[in-house]
Amino acid sequence: MTQPTTLKNGLNALLAPEESVLILIDHQPFQFANLHSHEPTMIVNNVIGLAKAANVFNVPTILTTVVEDRGGKLIKGLQDVFPDQKPIDRTWINTWEDARVVDAVKKTGRKKIVMAALWTEICLAMPAIHAAGEGYDVYAVTDASGGVSAEAHEMAVRRMVMAGVVPINWLAVASEWQRDWARQDSSKALGPILVDHAGATGTSFAWELQLLGQKAGAGA
Repeated sequence: MTQPTTLKNGLNALLAPEESVLILIDHQPFQFANLHSHEPTMIVNNVIGLAKAANVFNVPTILTTVVEDRGGKLIKGLQDVFPDQKPIDRTWINTWEDARVVDAVKKTGRKKIVMAALWTEICLAMPAIHAAGEGYDVYAVTDASGGVSAEAHEMAVRRMVMAGVVPINWLAVASEWQRDWARQDSSKALGPILVDHAGATGTSFAWELQLLGQKAGAGA
């Protein structure tokens, strides 16, 4: 078995869109019903922001659910980001044991996997640790994931770190993908996502855009 290759520092330890693939796991009503590590609406906001960012940077995104007939369909706001994609519906609790998901990742040819899931201690930790053990660099988006308790979430993050998985939040992922504000095509597309999903940062950014618009109008 190939050992993990995760780099702990240096430029190559940062995410780049052309090297990344995103897996979003089990953001379904049943999973949200027993989510107690975070305010559920925050996870909804963050995972949708993450998904929209992936779209901006053309990062291949794999959607997956577990036993959809019982757990419910993927939440609408997330499905709406990828309206034509049907999530892979699994019976495997560990997503990385479902060959369809693994094959989808392999087809991208990318080695940096960004993951978010409900719940952290099960549906995120299991595939993250498994994939890291097969040589992938795995980044766990902790604020687009959540567990049945704060303790469960925290212990899962600690366990993943011990296995070489890198914890990160969704805004950091988007920022590493952007890397340089001079990249105007993506920065213009990322702006509205920040306004809608980045909380106080988005509010401040919206205010800045408003001021810029007023100055442009005054100078016309």
